Amino acid sequence: MFLEIKDLKKSFGTAENRTEVLKGIDFSVEKGQICVLLGPSGSGKSTLLNIIGGIDQADEGYVSINGEKTADMKEKRLTQYRRRHLGYVFQMYNLIPNLSVRENIEVGAYLSDRPLELDELLKTLGLYEHRNKLPNQLSGGQQQRTAIGRAIIKNPDILLCDEPTGALDYKTSKEILCLIEQINQKYGNTVIMVTHNDAIKNMADRVVKLRDGQIRKNYVNETKIAAADLEW
Repeated sequence: MFLEIKDLKKSFGTAENRTEVLKGIDFSVEKGQICVLLGPSGSGKSTLLNIIGGIDQADEGYVSINGEKTADMKEKRLTQYRRRHLGYVFQMYNLIPNLSVRENIEVGAYLSDRPLELDELLKTLGLYEHRNKLPNQLSGGQQQRTAIGRAIIKNPDILLCDEPTGALDYKTSKEILCLIEQINQKYGNTVIMVTHNDAIKNMADRVVKLRDGQIRKNYVNETKIAAADLEW
């Protein structure tokens, strides 16, 4: 199995202030799948995503990617792994304001020894004609496309998306979801996407529903539909 999460537990705080955020999470994802982590605020989705991405560490259990446990990696190895194999897309775009679209995406290319071809990616993202604009000259959707480009230029094995449509309107959200789907199909990256929007699960290969730090449902979506056909 490409990505395996086994008995993952995570708490914050100490003594009477200790809060269990993850209470033994088990699931796996095959290479090239889109997996949606679904649940309300406070269910543990983002904490789980951060542990998968090596940003945070679990108290118990492990994350294994291609048979290698992230918890066994030394700090230098973990940093290299994050840089080379993981791409991150957040709700906030975190673009560098004085760099153009092209330059913001190019920043990600420097972190990889096998980056994608920049002009081709700009065209895939629908940003080629905007490549010389600064972030403050872009719409929210264009800024999120730039953020996705920065993550995907590295050609990562796994694209981690934390509420990528959370700050966007309906039409732009659909465009971003279609783009994530297109990138998954074109480049074969495994996508792990956190959302509280129930409709988004319908475009996923695997759906993991969380509540109160536990998995309530974990299933392969037999009736997957295209992102363009999602409605909410």
